[in-house]
Order: sequence, then structure tokens, then C-alpha cells
Amino acid sequence: MIGKTLILATHSAGFGINTNIFEANLINLLILVGVLFFFGKKLITNILEERKARIEEEITEAESKQKNAASALVTQQQKLDQAHAIAEQIRKEATARAEVLKQELLVKGEEELARMKEAAGKDLDSEQEKVITQLRLMVVALALEKSSAQLGNILDEKAQQKLIDRSIANLGGVL
Repeated sequence: MIGKTLILATHSAGFGINTNIFEANLINLLILVGVLFFFGKKLITNILEERKARIEEEITEAESKQKNAASALVTQQQKLDQAHAIAEQIRKEATARAEVLKQELLVKGEEELARMKEAAGKDLDSEQEKVITQLRLMVVALALEKSSAQLGNILDEKAQQKLIDRSIANLGGVL
């Protein structure tokens, strides 16, 4: 094919139009590839080198970020473990303190109950004494009333005077 084109170009007085489209396209394509290879080799090589360097830099940066993230994760995990340990310690201390407070409240409650029982017992004794005193006073009053009534019937004035004198004499000897 190429040979025919060259022969065609040398036999004729100049360049002519090749009517075979496939051969013409192939020649044009080869010329275009050659020109692109010759002139574009440096440009494409520079572009590819820059891209390669940029990709390598991004990979290095990504690896660095991954290492930093892994380090930060380990640090945060340690902090989380410490926080869990502190929380557990606080929970244990709170439980122990609650138990101590519970025991203190039970003791105070028992003391208060004993104090209330004692106060109730004293109040009961006091009320009992009051009732007994009132009953005694009532009995004495009743006895005096009955005895006065009986004495009024039994004793006349002379007997009363004699009883009074004898009572004074008894009192005088006692004093």
C-alpha cells in the first residue's frame, strides 16, 4: 500500500488525490501518530510524571493520616478505658457510701425508736401517776365527805371539841 502511494507520487507530476480512503486514512493516522510522538512525548511524559508524583504524594499523605488516625484511635481507646475504670471506681465508692449511710440510718432509726419508747413509757408513767393521784384525791374527798357526814351525825359539839383537843395534843407531842 505504502509502496503504491510512493510510486504514485513519483510517476505523476505532483501529488494527487488518492481515492482509496483506507490507505489515505492509514497514512494520515501514521503521520499524526508520528508527529504526536515526536512533539508530544515530552509533554505527555511531564504530565504523567506530575500525575505520578501527585498520586504518590496523596498516597503518602493518606498513609500518614491513617497512621495518625490509628494513633488517635489508640489514645482515645485508652482514655475511654480510663474513663470506664474511673466510672466503675466511682460506682463502687457510691455503693459503699450508700451502704454506710444505710447502716447509719438504721442505727439512728433504732436509737430514735428506743428514745420514743422511753418517752412514751415516761409519759405513760406520768399519766398513770396523775390518774392515781386524782383517784387518791377523789377517794380522800369522798372519805372526808362520808366521814364528815357520819361525824356530823355521831358527834355533837362537845365531842367535837374533845376530838379537836386530843388531836392538837397528839400533834403537839409529835412536833
